Amino acid sequence: MFQSLSDKLSEAFKKFRNKGKLTPADVKAGMREIKLALLEADVNFKVVKDFVNSVTEKAVGEKVLESLVPSQQIVKIVNDELVALMGGENEKLVISPKPPTVVMMVGLQGSGKTTHSGKLAKMLKKQGKRPLLVACDVYRPAAIKQLQVVGESIGVPVFSVEGLSDPVKIAAQSLAAAAKGANDIVIIDTAGRLHIDEELMGELKNIKQAVSPTEILLVIDSMTGQDAVNVAQSFDELLDITGVVLTKLDGDTRGGAALSVRHITGKPIKFVGVGEKLDDLEPFHPDRMASRILGMGDVLSLIEKAQEAFDEKQAEELERKLREADFSLGDYLEQFKQIRKMGSLESIMAMIPGMKPGALKDAKIDEKAIDRTEAIILSMTPKERDDPSVINFPRKKRIAAGSGTSVEEVNRLLKQYEQTRQMMKQLTGKKKNKFMKRMPFSF
Repeated sequence: MFQSLSDKLSEAFKKFRNKGKLTPADVKAGMREIKLALLEADVNFKVVKDFVNSVTEKAVGEKVLESLVPSQQIVKIVNDELVALMGGENEKLVISPKPPTVVMMVGLQGSGKTTHSGKLAKMLKKQGKRPLLVACDVYRPAAIKQLQVVGESIGVPVFSVEGLSDPVKIAAQSLAAAAKGANDIVIIDTAGRLHIDEELMGELKNIKQAVSPTEILLVIDSMTGQDAVNVAQSFDELLDITGVVLTKLDGDTRGGAALSVRHITGKPIKFVGVGEKLDDLEPFHPDRMASRILGMGDVLSLIEKAQEAFDEKQAEELERKLREADFSLGDYLEQFKQIRKMGSLESIMAMIPGMKPGALKDAKIDEKAIDRTEAIILSMTPKERDDPSVINFPRKKRIAAGSGTSVEEVNRLLKQYEQTRQMMKQLTGKKKNKFMKRMPFSF
């Protein structure tokens, strides 16, 4: 996420280091590097110009120029301006005081509307809502079937009308279906085109008029960079969108869309898609995103992911076991399973402060290692899991054969487990905060 931009900004900040004092000339040289970094990230030129002018104005102030650590002051200013550029604070989905809340998902074909309609439905279902997905894309082959498959996988009903090809009527009828089924959220998956045309916009306007949506969310592919901003501007002018969902933010995104959309349209980014799974949707927090861009991690999001993945009772029970030196291989496996719920190892590592985006690009993170660990532990008997000291060479051979691994891998796992057990035994004597209680002990 924003790897190239992060690297270039880091290089730009080097211009300010190792200087006892800064001069206006130093600031100007550094700002030139920042400007180039943003332009290469496909950030809108007007946005770049306003951003650089604002940072420069604050950076040449007396407080910064006379500071003992001016480089830190510059980074803080850039961070604050990035946060302001992306909207300042997280803007939540507006929930109608009178159900149902109607959310129209709009965008060009291929932007990910159908998948992200499902992601949003799953997120809202976790929050205790009763969403209904509505299939209004009657043109794209298998679009309705795709939404039905998504809905079935997350346990959310999908409304469609067989034989009816008028998306406006389908959308209108979905409200009655929602009332009948006690659904308090209606998410309408609309059709898209390869480009913005009069027919598409006319249809979307008619749907808007028919259902009076609480939210109109524009789904745009962040990898299209500057084009994404142009699309957002066009949709906003014609539909008056209420927010944006940026997709594919986990890809080789240059950052142009995320840094430009709010400034150009005045409409907030509400959600970001950070992976292919239906769990990979996050609320957009400008301050956290700025922190990630500057390589300062995203501890709050990491904590939230951990709290979602880790059951508090399980964590307390595990803490008791650690305290009493009763940490088994079964407990060790459970921690790996909980880690998996938080997402890929790369996405977790990227949230850790100091771990800059791209730092792991050459590291070969074996996501299948957890699968092998699970296979090895499940190939053990209950006695072996509770007391690994009984695992002799013949048992190791049997476990390796049963898990499709090697004796060397079994030995490696046992060694890692013992090291973790010893380390956590030492840590249990120290005071831990709530975050540690919810974090995986196998880290």
